[in-house]
Amino acid sequence: MAKRKVMTTAFGIPVGGDQNSMTAGPRGPVLMQDVHLLEKLGHFDRERIPERVVHAKGAGAYGYFELTADVSRWTKAKFLSQVGKRTEVFARFSTVGGEKGSADAARDPRGFAVKFYTEEGNYDFVGNNTPVFFIRDPLKFPDFIHTQKRHPGTNLKDPDMFWDFLSLTPESIHQVTILFSDRGTPATYRNMNGYSSHTYKWYNDRGEYVWVQYHFKTDQGIRNLTRQEADEMSAHDPDHATRDLHAAIERGEHPSWTLQMQIMTPEMAKDYRFDIFDITKVWPHGDVPPIEVGKLVLNRNPVNYFAEVEQAAFGPGNLVPGIAISPDKMLQARVFSYHDTHIHRLGPNYHLIPVNQPKNAPETNYQRDGLMRTDDGGGSGPNYWPNSFGGPEPEPAAQEPGFGLEGTADRHPYAHPNDDFVQPGDLYRKVMTDQDRTNLVGNIVAHLGGAQKRIQLRQTAIFYKADPDYGRRVAEGLGLDLAVVKRLAGLSPEERARATAK
Repeated sequence: MAKRKVMTTAFGIPVGGDQNSMTAGPRGPVLMQDVHLLEKLGHFDRERIPERVVHAKGAGAYGYFELTADVSRWTKAKFLSQVGKRTEVFARFSTVGGEKGSADAARDPRGFAVKFYTEEGNYDFVGNNTPVFFIRDPLKFPDFIHTQKRHPGTNLKDPDMFWDFLSLTPESIHQVTILFSDRGTPATYRNMNGYSSHTYKWYNDRGEYVWVQYHFKTDQGIRNLTRQEADEMSAHDPDHATRDLHAAIERGEHPSWTLQMQIMTPEMAKDYRFDIFDITKVWPHGDVPPIEVGKLVLNRNPVNYFAEVEQAAFGPGNLVPGIAISPDKMLQARVFSYHDTHIHRLGPNYHLIPVNQPKNAPETNYQRDGLMRTDDGGGSGPNYWPNSFGGPEPEPAAQEPGFGLEGTADRHPYAHPNDDFVQPGDLYRKVMTDQDRTNLVGNIVAHLGGAQKRIQLRQTAIFYKADPDYGRRVAEGLGLDLAVVKRLAGLSPEERARATAK
């Protein structure tokens, strides 16, 4: 017979009753001396932490990553050092723009984050289900996210805000084309890929380095929802993807992804036809064929959603020796912003929350104290460096190899704006089927149709610059004058903005 569990206060004191408050007589009032009531209400008042600014709604699970190919000539990361080696992971999938209660079937990029509990500390992969993003400069990021949220006056989603920003930011066209294709609404988290989008640096123990991009390809197959199916799913079961991931693992159908890497030498990168640090661009597979290196498997559900999924915190700056960031401006800003927002949401010691702890490499440093310090805080050891009392010291072997930088300090505009239309045009013409193109145009017309006509014209001109047929079909769907669209497409972004100003 199972041992009876006794209810206690937060400090382990037995609770005598939990159905009736302590009152003065049967009809009250309630007494301040009811410490159980005060503790229970006080905790309830504070049990909701601030939701994430982005990626607010998500689902997660534990599993492992297994290396299946020798990559030691490119990276000295220990968890990637031996074929067959397994590393425990925690993965979280999410929608990006919606609030915590939004529908899983919303048209939105999906976050794809994996925490690797390696012997050298935690390595966090923080990507999306799309290989590109809307913008390439972090100065634009807060503005972009504001336009995807709610109008400050009405508190409603606003097509004018959404499309006004995008139509004034032509670099967004590649991601917009992906988002408004059926890939913008994955059927489940199990049926989508995950991409680093950013370029990272891998380096070996000889100080040699290469540039890399990650592609987690779903073994369940890509499956998407049409606009009509997504609308129906949002109404019928707004939590369908969260439910699907948990149920699949519970049934023993463990989802998996094959990790493929694109690897480019510094020599190749120097004269490559696209800027490899521009997150709005991909490396075409014909130029840089991906190679298969590993397998990600999720096989264990969390026990407590709040403790393990809501409090999970991933940071692009959590990199183990052998992996480093690139000059990608968006990536460099994310290294600051993710850690900063976790401190805001979870406190300065969020790394001590079990799901975030470096399980296989204990923390040894001089960061002390702060809210919710739950360990011995470094005990009586020194809290400064350098010291002569045996405190932890830097490991020179962990230093990444340098690479040259040059140029004047300035706010430099992007050098090749016309490149923004090459890849989305190729995606429309060469990758999509006729049905894909029909669905894409229908999805755009349904959403862009809610914006003002001047914004419709400006955005449709950008579609036209990517591919004339693309722009023509959107113009026809919206009832726009194609001659006006063509004229706007021939203008510079600044001229187009002035020509369609309110």
